[in-house]
Amino acid sequence: MKQTLVMGILNVTPDSFSDGGQYNAVDDAVTRVHEMIAQGANIIDIGGYSTRPGYSEISVEEELNRVVPVLKAIKDVDVLISVDTFRSEVAEAALQNGAHIINDQWAGKYDPNIFEVVKKYNAEIILMHNAKEEVVGDIMEHMVTDLCTQANKALKSGIGRDKIWIDPGIGFAKSREQEIHVMRRLDELVALDYKVLLATSRKRMVKELLGGETTPTERDEGTLATTAIGINAGVDAVRVHNVQMNARFIKVMDQLKGDYNG
Repeated sequence: MKQTLVMGILNVTPDSFSDGGQYNAVDDAVTRVHEMIAQGANIIDIGGYSTRPGYSEISVEEELNRVVPVLKAIKDVDVLISVDTFRSEVAEAALQNGAHIINDQWAGKYDPNIFEVVKKYNAEIILMHNAKEEVVGDIMEHMVTDLCTQANKALKSGIGRDKIWIDPGIGFAKSREQEIHVMRRLDELVALDYKVLLATSRKRMVKELLGGETTPTERDEGTLATTAIGINAGVDAVRVHNVQMNARFIKVMDQLKGDYNG
């Protein structure tokens, strides 16, 4: 029976919105990886390129310098490792150094060579819905068309359907109203028959739904509500900062739904 997976976030950057600067030293990153595994993470998602509002561009070399040393230091951990990148050069280096999944926030549109790299290493790929400008019109129609188009490109590149994930891209190219609309219709993405990742942790949507000023860590309970919506819709994994809180919640939620076999 189905178990909803927990993807723990590890930003090895100085400027990520929630934990920038906390784990950009290799020793600190490794310690955090082991903490998240102990707390119930099934996947660790490593990001070396912040895309928070107002982010700064970095070179491929800088992204590699942030990500590869951490990968080498955790090569023996017994969970799946994902690398959050949209650059094929970084994807290749990541997969060479033990990563299993490439989490591409541009779904192969920024660098189409990423599909060939993922195929070469028989890896998995996450395709996130994104656009250069906020989407106008029916957000679900745009999302389904966009993600299916990119998923078909992945399939034609030789990546197996079971290795393709889709992500609705909460926090990217959408108004708050559109994000709420997407959350209420997640089952339509699940029905596409790809694995679905939901990544809402501590994002502005949660902040605005809570109302008032909150720090990122004060949004964890609000994030749990999105996790519940995702589980009810049938998503396969949630990408979160607070691994322990979500892992405990998911363990109970999955059992109450009758989908847990742990």
